[in-house]
Amino acid sequence: MVYEHAPVMAREVGQFLNAGPHRRFLDGTLGGAGHSEQILIDSSPDGQVLGLDWDDEALVEARRRLARFQDRVTLRQSSFSAAREILFEIGWHSVHGAILDLGASSHQLRSEERGFSFRSQARLDMRMDRRQSLDAYQIVNSFPAAELEKILRTFGEERQARRIALAIAEARRSKPLETAAELAQLIERVKGSRDRGHHPATQSFQALRIAVNQELRHLELFLADGYELLEPQGRMVIISFHSLEDRLVKTAFRKWGRDCLCPPRTPTCRCGWNRKVRLLTRKPIVPSASEIESNPRARSAKLRAVERI
Repeated sequence: MVYEHAPVMAREVGQFLNAGPHRRFLDGTLGGAGHSEQILIDSSPDGQVLGLDWDDEALVEARRRLARFQDRVTLRQSSFSAAREILFEIGWHSVHGAILDLGASSHQLRSEERGFSFRSQARLDMRMDRRQSLDAYQIVNSFPAAELEKILRTFGEERQARRIALAIAEARRSKPLETAAELAQLIERVKGSRDRGHHPATQSFQALRIAVNQELRHLELFLADGYELLEPQGRMVIISFHSLEDRLVKTAFRKWGRDCLCPPRTPTCRCGWNRKVRLLTRKPIVPSASEIESNPRARSAKLRAVERI
C-alpha cells in the first residue's frame, strides 16, 4: 500500500514554522513526509530536516519521497521522545523549528497487515514500532477485564467501556480474539449499529492503539522540556487528534509561557522559573471546512504553536 500524502493543516504549519534557509528543523512524526517535504522546499537551498518515525514502513516511503533533497535530510527510526539524544548524536543540539503531527497515518489505519483496520483479518497488532513486543493481541487476550475497561474509558473515552471489557473477557474464554475484524464485530454486537457515521469500535480501537504504543507517555516525555530543543525565536507546532493529547499540549505550553510557577498568593517568587516561550495560539487552530471535506482525517485536529524566547 502506498502512503497517502495529505499532511493535516499543511498551510497553517508552514505559516507558523516560517521555514527559511540556513535553518534546522525537526519533524518528530515523519509519516509520509508531507510536512518535511514542504519544510525542505520552504527552506531551500540549504535548510535541513531531521525526521523521526518509529514505523519502518514510514521511513521507507520518506526516503523515497525526500530522495531529491539528498544530504539535507537525516532520518532515524525513533519516537520523538528521544529527539534530544538524536539531535546530540548528529551534532545539532537545537533546531529552529519543530513539528509533531500526532496520531496514526491514513496508511497505518487502512493497512490490513497492521491490525488497525476494522476489517483486518491479520493478527491484532497496532504497533507503530514493530520492534517492540507488546501488541494489541496481548492486551485484548491477557489483560484483566478491569484493566481493559480502564484503557477503553481513559484513552478512548468510551462510555460503554465496562460492557465491552466484560464481553471481551467472556469471548476469550472460548478462544482468543485473533484479528481486528473479530474484535470490531464483537464491539458492534455490544454497542449496536453505527453511530453518527462512525464505526462503533472507533473509540475502542483508538484506546488500544494508544495503550499499545504508550503514545501519551511519549508525549509527556517530550513535553517535559521540549522547549530546550529550540533556538531563540525557534518555533514548535503540535497537531493533536485526541482530547487527552490536546490537554497535555495545552498544559505544557501554558506552563512554558508563565513567568512564575509558585502557588497563587505566594508573596515572593521562589520557584526560580522564568518564561520559556511566547504563545502563538491562545486557542487551538482547527482545520477549515474545505480541508475536512477533502481530508476527513483532519476533522478532529487541533494545532497549537509557541516561539522560544
